[in-house]
Amino acid sequence: MERQHTFAHSPRGTRLPRYLRGPRATRLAVGLLFTASLGLAAARAAPRCGTEHDQSVFELEALKTELVVATDCHDQDQYNEFVQRYRPQLANTEHEFDSYYNHLLGKKGQHARDEYVTALANADSSAAQAIGRDYCPRNGVLFGEVMALPNPTQLPAYAAGKDLIPAALGACETVPVAAPAARPTRHRRTHTK
Repeated sequence: MERQHTFAHSPRGTRLPRYLRGPRATRLAVGLLFTASLGLAAARAAPRCGTEHDQSVFELEALKTELVVATDCHDQDQYNEFVQRYRPQLANTEHEFDSYYNHLLGKKGQHARDEYVTALANADSSAAQAIGRDYCPRNGVLFGEVMALPNPTQLPAYAAGKDLIPAALGACETVPVAAPAARPTRHRRTHTK
């Protein structure tokens, strides 16, 4: 016996069109939701870097930072396994990330890099608080996916597909280096008689 699919706002017994019933309808709905989510992701995606190489470096740094923040949820051993498996890629990314900022800002590059990574971690922590209880299971899946990649060379493509760089922070943007604290001005005391 076939189930009757009815419109919620229509007279009882009105059937849904055939294309809105059954497994095809489910696939259609999932496809539409997926397409809509891609459009939303593109709309909120962080600005891209000038080169794909630089973009990849920022995406890998964002993935690494996301997984560092996720160690609050999971055993530190998961992060250590990630670092062990991807050590060559992570070391290269670290070198390229430092080089990017040092080339761009010279002596102030290390400070700007540190500020960027801190801002990235703070954004991840804020997202974790906003997501709430779903954050830890979500990042458990992230760890599982990363460790299940068949080849470590696939890590950059994986990181690119996750869109982990917050749009407000951007990639290849310079984080303003905080100005040195201003010296307090000294006021001369005048003695009045």
